[in-house]
Amino acid sequence: MSYMYERVSYLKGLAEGMEMSDSTKEGKLLLNIINILEEFAEEMEEVYEELDEISESVMELDDYIEAVDEDLAELEEDIYELEDDFEEIECPDCGEIIFVDDQLIDKGEEVECPSCGLIIEFSDECDCCDDDACDCCKEAKTEEKA
Repeated sequence: MSYMYERVSYLKGLAEGMEMSDSTKEGKLLLNIINILEEFAEEMEEVYEELDEISESVMELDDYIEAVDEDLAELEEDIYELEDDFEEIECPDCGEIIFVDDQLIDKGEEVECPSCGLIIEFSDECDCCDDDACDCCKEAKTEEKA
């Protein structure tokens, strides 16, 4: 930005070397133009300083956003990893969707619906036939799921 100051200083020097004064119309005009150019150079210097500050702030924000993005990616991994350990079950009474830990289902434990209080039981035993190897209970269990 000092280049603009140098150019304006050069014009001032030329005006002084030409012994321009504000006693003539032309001299008055040129000296005012040089003064205005000097004010523009000062304003431009301030603008460039502010732009530098803004640029630094943008770079800091970019670093911050990148860090937040990395943290979010880790959080998403954790959540999706946890999501794999749960099953969506629909309450047969009220239709509320409940997320139940797979281990509870595998152990055949009971779960209470938080909406209506119905106790939902999970069992590996087959209620419809005597064949332990049949898949009908697994199908029945998945029918209760959403």
